[in-house]
Amino acid sequence: MIARNLGLTTALASLLAAPAAAQSGRCAPRETVVQRLAEAYGETRQSMGLGANNAVVEVFASAASGSWTITVTGTNGITCLVAAGQGYEAVADSLPKPGNDA
Repeated sequence: MIARNLGLTTALASLLAAPAAAQSGRCAPRETVVQRLAEAYGETRQSMGLGANNAVVEVFASAASGSWTITVTGTNGITCLVAAGQGYEAVADSLPKPGNDA
């Protein structure tokens, strides 16, 4: 599994390095990143949120393989790889009842 994680990270880093030479070696236009995650890893967006400086944070994952990737897209449309790994599981925990410690 460690080899798979390293392979995924290496593959994504090399994919993202070429189109965005002026950026970090792990960044590319969003449409390029999304297409590559779908084609190479079967990952689709599972969740998203707004981070600091209006950056969009997204989690992509594959139910079939369990691979996952977290990306951050800036207002300039450039998406950067933040983390990737295995063992993705969708979880929707309930809030604790009021008065009970979590």
